[in-house]
Amino acid sequence: MNRPAVMITGAAKRIGAEIAKAFGQAGWHVIIHYGRSAEEAEALAAELPSAEAIHCDLADSDGAVALVKSLAGRIDNWRALINSASIFRYDNATDIDRATYNRSMIINAKTPARMAQAYLAHARAEGGRRVIHVTDQKLENSNPDFFSYTMSKHALSATIAMLADGAAGPDDRVYGLAPGAILASHDQTADETDQSHVLNLLQRKTEASEISEAMLFLAEGHLANGETLFVDSGQHLLDQPRDVIYLARETENHTQAEGA
Repeated sequence: MNRPAVMITGAAKRIGAEIAKAFGQAGWHVIIHYGRSAEEAEALAAELPSAEAIHCDLADSDGAVALVKSLAGRIDNWRALINSASIFRYDNATDIDRATYNRSMIINAKTPARMAQAYLAHARAEGGRRVIHVTDQKLENSNPDFFSYTMSKHALSATIAMLADGAAGPDDRVYGLAPGAILASHDQTADETDQSHVLNLLQRKTEASEISEAMLFLAEGHLANGETLFVDSGQHLLDQPRDVIYLARETENHTQAEGA
């Protein structure tokens, strides 16, 4: 039996790289997609038992679809497509930034949706195929920050049920995985990162390994088609008025003011 193959977008660094390592260690052939991080992608591929690095600009949806079709033509057991790549740029509910909106909607929603469509139309796999979209706990715990990013994740999330109902075969599964705060993001300091990562229901840091383990679980297809799994220590169950980046920053600034 051939190794099952998984393609992970944005897999050269951060969470995508952690997911790639987990699948590689579990015996999968890992296709590491990258945009600008060629050196990191090639180094990661060299670390894993069976892997390759491929480049594609996800702002080019047609190019991304062509890549999926090309891979489907040469990979016999392409078991999973994980759409992990996204851009995370600031705008807010009072002032949407047109350039941020346009890029967010293409890279975070349009391109992964089209890649999923192409994958389900052309890829072959033993025991069914899996599409896993990385969304965000913001789907349930909204705030005005990162407005275009959040809109794009809602758009991507909306495709999960539609793809499950209209494009997936009887043995296929289409899932979402919604993480909370995992790694430092945007312009956070180390102290802000530490504080923001415990702003959840359990008041604990969600580890990157928990995301990887959840991905491997979803790749087995045990959940019903169209489900989204939240891995965020309960952050999505809260009602936070701002992104945790700014909640932590406000706490830090208040602490510093009190100590002055």
